Amino acid sequence: MGISSLGVGSSILTQDVLDQLRKADDAKFVTPVTLNIANEGDKKGVLETVKASMKNLIDSLTEIKSQTLYDERKSVVTGTSVAVTTSANTDLQDFSLEVVNLATKQIEQSGSFASNTTTIATGAGSMNMNIDGQNFAIAYDATTTLDGFKKLINDAAGDKVDATVVQIASGDYRLFISSVGTGTTQNITMTDTTGNLSPAASTALTTAFDGAPIQTGVAANLKFNGQAITRQSNTVDDLITGLKITLKEVGTSSVSVQQNRDTILTKMDSFVSKYNETITELGKVTKQSTDSKVRGIFASESTIKGMSRVVSDMFASISGTSGTMNDYGFDVDKSGKLSLNKTTFGAKMDASAANVEAFFAGGTFTNADASTVEVTGAFDAYATQIEGYTNFNNTLDQLKTSITDKIKTLETRKTSETKRLDDRYAIMKKQYTAYDSIISKINSASSMFTQMANSNSSSN
Repeated sequence: MGISSLGVGSSILTQDVLDQLRKADDAKFVTPVTLNIANEGDKKGVLETVKASMKNLIDSLTEIKSQTLYDERKSVVTGTSVAVTTSANTDLQDFSLEVVNLATKQIEQSGSFASNTTTIATGAGSMNMNIDGQNFAIAYDATTTLDGFKKLINDAAGDKVDATVVQIASGDYRLFISSVGTGTTQNITMTDTTGNLSPAASTALTTAFDGAPIQTGVAANLKFNGQAITRQSNTVDDLITGLKITLKEVGTSSVSVQQNRDTILTKMDSFVSKYNETITELGKVTKQSTDSKVRGIFASESTIKGMSRVVSDMFASISGTSGTMNDYGFDVDKSGKLSLNKTTFGAKMDASAANVEAFFAGGTFTNADASTVEVTGAFDAYATQIEGYTNFNNTLDQLKTSITDKIKTLETRKTSETKRLDDRYAIMKKQYTAYDSIISKINSASSMFTQMANSNSSSN
């Protein structure tokens, strides 16, 4: 604040007096609005936490009431001859697989070259390589070395073959080409179409690659429940719909395709966890107390209190001919916390996995007397109630909008009150300055008359 001369003339109407008056008016008219803005801002922040908690709850709820959860599968393999991965909704089944022999790649070996930098041609030309019925033209020239020729092959036909140069012994370098694929169609042949290979290279390449391979590509042979099966690859994905079978070694394995209970239980545990987190959060923000430090910020907010009741009334909203939540291992303690007895849940799964799916996700429920009834998922109505609060532009979004609008209104009011006081005290300062000037003049005149009177008294 700049230096003020206000009060110099009177020592009464000072800037300190104005400041104290302004402070009192701020406390009366501005500070309450500022506190309200801060409180509404706190509400807005807490509401975001509540919304996030509710979203987590509805997401976990959606997963356990979805039929796709119960379509998850896993494979249990006894033995080391195969590995099996499953897709959702694959038929539940048990079978045996015997691997008689694995599918192999075709591997060809050239004749010997003195070094990996030995040139292979007397001039420019082309060699044709045939693999799996597909032709590849490999262009060369007089500067092409054995290493260079290997690179040309990989560049041209790398999707079909792998070429590498190996030093067998001193002065004995050979080109090895192996098929990427396996099976009986992987025969490799090389033909010098131009005739410009050097004599030694021509013999080492075309003759060697037209001869016997060091490994022949053969098909895989296996037995499915004793039935002979042949495939060109060690990856078999067309034997049983939804299963990918990888052949690993000769031998027999037993395979069991089962419903993936681990995934189901993981999702159930997630729901229990998210439910308890939500109940705890809602209990905290709606807590009733005369102590402002303890009382929840939404203790008087009917929207949040109503939503809290909906969440905590889950058991009351879930019932029907297919049973209750308690029947499937769920329970709520006195504090409102949810738990899952996995032994009880597992027993229900053992008795009828289809009934568990029907209870939670909807479908055909088979009664004890073998009669059937179509039921909706246990959580359908409950989820609909919660989504009435959480979905876009529903109750929670509307509450957020209401808080935002209130903050804007309060900020406008604060600005207005501040300006009103600024204007008022600007006028008061001018008035005080004028009054101070008058008092100063009066004081000066009084001082002059006093001096004149004292002078007359002295002369007498």
